[in-house]
Amino acid sequence: MNGAECLFATLVRNGVDLCLMNPGTSELEFVSALDRVKGMRGVLCLFEGVCAAAADGYSRMTGGPAATLFHTGPGLGNALAYLHNARKARSPIVAIVGQHTAQHLLYESPLKSDIAGIARPVSGWVREIEGAGAIAEAASEAVSAAVGPPGQIATLIVPADCSWSEAGDPGLVVARPAKRAPRTECVREAARVLRSGEAAGLFLSGSALVGRGLEAASRLAASTGVRVFTNRFFNRMERGRNRFAPERIPYFPEAAQPVLAGLKHLVLVEAEPPVSFFGYRGLRSLVAPEDCQYHELASAGEDGQAALEALADECGTARPAFVERERPAIPSGSQLTPALVGQAVAALLPEGAIVSDEAVSSGEAISACLDAAAPHDFLAVTGGAIGQGLPLAVGAALACPNRKVVALEGDGSGMYTLQSLWTMARERLDVVSVILANRRYRVLGIEMERSGAAGALAGEMIDIGRPELDWVKLAEGMGVAATRATTASEFAAQFDAAMRERGPRLIEAVITCPAAPSSSR
Repeated sequence: MNGAECLFATLVRNGVDLCLMNPGTSELEFVSALDRVKGMRGVLCLFEGVCAAAADGYSRMTGGPAATLFHTGPGLGNALAYLHNARKARSPIVAIVGQHTAQHLLYESPLKSDIAGIARPVSGWVREIEGAGAIAEAASEAVSAAVGPPGQIATLIVPADCSWSEAGDPGLVVARPAKRAPRTECVREAARVLRSGEAAGLFLSGSALVGRGLEAASRLAASTGVRVFTNRFFNRMERGRNRFAPERIPYFPEAAQPVLAGLKHLVLVEAEPPVSFFGYRGLRSLVAPEDCQYHELASAGEDGQAALEALADECGTARPAFVERERPAIPSGSQLTPALVGQAVAALLPEGAIVSDEAVSSGEAISACLDAAAPHDFLAVTGGAIGQGLPLAVGAALACPNRKVVALEGDGSGMYTLQSLWTMARERLDVVSVILANRRYRVLGIEMERSGAAGALAGEMIDIGRPELDWVKLAEGMGVAATRATTASEFAAQFDAAMRERGPRLIEAVITCPAAPSSSR
């Protein structure tokens, strides 16, 4: 086997059978290897950022790594924003980056760059291949490093001459280590806190927001009265009717601090202490009270689900605490607001759907409705690098081809990665993209109003309505059927139709936004 074949064969042996790629000349051996290495699926994306965010979405839904293939340093650089998001999501990814041949690196050619230096800020593991004979072992090590736990990005840099040279047999199958068991002393300390009679909360992230973790948290809420929170930046949460719904801490610190006011203790489960998205003049970064004490029940590398179950057993059994919610009515009328979009989505979303959320300024009103939707998985923004919503949906659809995927995307952020639509069409993915079109970078407008920085020229820099983006034409130009809705009735009808059909579709929802919240400062 040559190096490219050996690398792909090693990945397939280790259960990594998807490679999201945007190859160049240095990576052509990998493109060729797809015809000879059975089991590896290549998916072409027109921008490296789409590859990275799609790998993130795939990993969030499967728990295992996808591979990506980038063209030398500039190709990796194009992906960095979305690898940053994946790092914050703790998504396992094997990132393969092509490099010049050893002989060519002696010269200052146009694409020569410090690939390892570019990779390190987002990678937990980086290795540069020095000879084809090292590829098999390095590929196995990359998978082991990626799965962690916690998951991380493992970057493997492969010179072109190593990819075409003889590399021998594929590498070993590596063990997938389980998350570390909860520490007894941490469980006992958390139980003491919950029994203390002082105001306490649980703060959940990671695996604590799905399956057994949510069920155990609901038991604790019922048996001890503890409040259960999550932030807005989790990688995945199971939501919907008849599922336990933790309180989501608000985005702005002025709203978040009153929600957490009075708490004396916060028990962290695969989470860091809650912090505001940005730092603001005159406001603390941590949103819990200054005298709140933090107690780690489980770190990111530990089994938060098992820790919550152990804590629930320690505190005594109780029936899970669920709130019965009715599916909302399908909205109608001549106005279309984010809240009405949320009401329609909640009313019509099918059971088992996956929602990729990057609705930005519209997200709060929409998300507030989704606890009443049919049971679904919800994928949130993790690292704040905008443009992840559409490609994250690509990855989720590749991971779960029999589930409907809905991308809730702002029009401004959607323009960063609209090439995702082409891959949706090419792969015939069952994704419905809802573009919340307000013709502005509205979240920046809100921040400007709050800070007092608004002005006529400043306003021009957040106006994307001159000229107006035509998302119907943009989508149709990439092979995705599209419609436009300007009223609640139109949106509900179009979304209903999209839920009943398979394949990629886009709805441009032209929304009327409520006034921006004012600063309390």
